[in-house]
Amino acid sequence: MGEHWDVFLAPYRQAVEELKVKLKGMRSRFVMHSEHSAVEFVTGRVKPIASILDKAAKKNIPLSNLSEEMQDIAGLRIMCQFVDDIKIVVEMLQNRNDFEIIEKRDYINKNKESGYRSLHVVIRYPVQTIKGEKQILIEIQIRTLAMNFWATIEHSLNYKYRGQFPEDIQLRLKSAAEAAYRLDEEMSLIREEIQEAQAFFTKKKEVHDSD
Repeated sequence: MGEHWDVFLAPYRQAVEELKVKLKGMRSRFVMHSEHSAVEFVTGRVKPIASILDKAAKKNIPLSNLSEEMQDIAGLRIMCQFVDDIKIVVEMLQNRNDFEIIEKRDYINKNKESGYRSLHVVIRYPVQTIKGEKQILIEIQIRTLAMNFWATIEHSLNYKYRGQFPEDIQLRLKSAAEAAYRLDEEMSLIREEIQEAQAFFTKKKEVHDSD
């Protein structure tokens, strides 16, 4: 690739740390105004070198083209309580001027055959380095807690079976995906009651903490 991995990945690591702070700030603004937060929590990571090499081999991406062709070397995940929150988060991301959304993939309204559900946006983010500004691609996944639980389990099993799931495991995963979907639907139906209860609990906790 012509660059040492540490040098190559440094801007991605910097971008993940910067964006975690910025995206967590979205949650803080909701809380500050005593509103339900569309953002439950935010995580981020830079893909391990072994995973980068593995994906590059599968996708026939030359190492010299990683920056242009691999969109998820750096990735962030925004977790939401409700499916409707995902749309709010996407709108907030679209209204930001510190990065540009270049692609959106909706695996919620059109989930993958495996049962995977999430909404992905790919952004072009400017990182300030000692050698000047560097534009890098970053993938942000936005999903509910139920979607994330399923995806985390499926990801672990995928490593074990290298994508070749036994038929019984595949059927159970699809059944679990349907159960997660129904859970999201049920929670959406009682969304107002949940939010009122959470607001009451938060106020009660604030009073208790101030005593």
